[in-house]
Amino acid sequence: MKITVVGTGYVGLVTGTCFAETGNDVVCVDIDVNKVNKLSNGQITIYEPGLEKLFERNLKEGRLHFTTSLAEGAKHGEVIFLALPTPPGEDGSADLSYILRVADDLGKIIDDYKVIIDKSTVPVGTAELVQAAIAKHTTQPFDVVSNPEFLREGVAVDDFMKPDRVVIGTRSERARKVMGELFAPFVRQGNPILFMDEKSAELTKYAANSFLATKISFMNEIAILCEKLGADVDMVRRGVGSDDRIGKRFLFPGIGYGGSCFPKDVQALVKSSEDANYNFKILNAVMDVNERQKLFLMPKISAWFDNDLKGKHFALWGLAFKPNTDDIREAPALYMIDALVEAGATVAVFDPEAMANVKRLIGDKVTYAANQYECLTNADALVIATEWSVFRTPDFEKIGNSLNNKLIFDGRNLFDVSRMEELGYHYESVGRAAAKN
Repeated sequence: MKITVVGTGYVGLVTGTCFAETGNDVVCVDIDVNKVNKLSNGQITIYEPGLEKLFERNLKEGRLHFTTSLAEGAKHGEVIFLALPTPPGEDGSADLSYILRVADDLGKIIDDYKVIIDKSTVPVGTAELVQAAIAKHTTQPFDVVSNPEFLREGVAVDDFMKPDRVVIGTRSERARKVMGELFAPFVRQGNPILFMDEKSAELTKYAANSFLATKISFMNEIAILCEKLGADVDMVRRGVGSDDRIGKRFLFPGIGYGGSCFPKDVQALVKSSEDANYNFKILNAVMDVNERQKLFLMPKISAWFDNDLKGKHFALWGLAFKPNTDDIREAPALYMIDALVEAGATVAVFDPEAMANVKRLIGDKVTYAANQYECLTNADALVIATEWSVFRTPDFEKIGNSLNNKLIFDGRNLFDVSRMEELGYHYESVGRAAAKN
C-alpha cells in the first residue's frame, strides 16, 4: 500500500519506518528542511532501540522516502497519517493548530479518494474538525479515521510491530476495509483490531494513558504512607500486583511520571471534562500528586544537610524521563536540577542518551560528565532520577571512593536497602526505610 505520514517526530518516524518494514511504500513529510535532509541521507533523528536498523534497511531498499512537499505526499498516499504535535495550551487543552492547518492544506490538493488518519493524540471531536477543514476546499471523496497510537518509548518498535490491540475509529465501511487490510500483518498472532466510532477511539487513548498515570500516582501515595507507617512499598507493590485484576505494571513508586504523553494527556482529558461541565476529581488528584512527587527527594536531601545546600555539589544520574529514550519532556530530573541549583548547589549530570537534549535546553546550568563515575567526582551525594539498566549494578566501591560522603538519594528504588546498609551507605529511596551508615 502507498502510505504518507505527515510529521517525522517520534510517532511519525516510528509509524513510517514500521509500515515500510512490512513492504509498504512510505513517504514521510516534514516542513523542517534540515531534518528531511538528515533523514534522506540516512541520519536518524530520534533515539529509539531497534528503530535505526529498520530505518537504514528500508531507506536502502527504497521503501522509505522523505520530503518537505505536502503536495508530493498527498499525491503518493492512498492513506495519509497525521502524526503532528498537539502540545498543551496554557489552559491544558491540546493545541490542534498543526493538525487543522495540514487538514486545510490537504483539502486544497487531494484529487482522489483518501483515508486521512489522525495518529496524533487528539481530544474528542477532532475527527469532525479535520473532516470540516478538508471539506471546505474539496468535493473529492475522503474519510477521516481516528487511529490512536499506543507506543511506549523504549519499546516502540515492538509495540508497533506486535500491538496488544489496534483501535480504529470510523463509521465508513470503505475506510474500515482499507484500515483492516493495512493493519492485518501486525495482528497475525490474534490480537484484536477494535473498530468503533471516531469519538470513542479518540477517548480511548486519553482514558488508557490517564488510567496508567493514576496507577503511578496511587502507588506514590502508598509509598508516602509506607514511610509514615513503617511499611515497605516494595512488599506492598508485589502483594498488590499479584492480583491479576490489577497487574504488576505501572506500580513502581518513584519521583513521578514525565514524557510526552502522560502529563499532556491527563491535562487534556481534564480540560475536555471541564468543557463538558464535568469535574474529573480523580485526574485532578493524579496531577497534584505527580507535581509533588517530582521533588519528593528534596526534603530528604535538605534535612541531611541541615537545610543548607549552598556550596554543596551533587552528582545526578539520569536525565531522560524514563530509560531507553532521549526524551526529556517533563522529566523529573529537570525539576530536581532546578531545585538544587535554586538552593545554591551545583550539579554534575550523566545520562546515556539524553545529555545533548538537556544541554540544548539548559546549557551550562550543570556540568556534563563523560560517564557515570566521572560524574561522582567531589560530589557530596549521588541523586538517581532515571532507572537506566547501567545504573542498576554499579561498582559501589568506586562510588564510595569518589563521593565525599557515602550518600545516595534514589528516586527510582534501584538498590536493596539491606545491601546498601551492609556496604556502609546512607541510602534513602521512595516508600522504604533508609539505610543508615
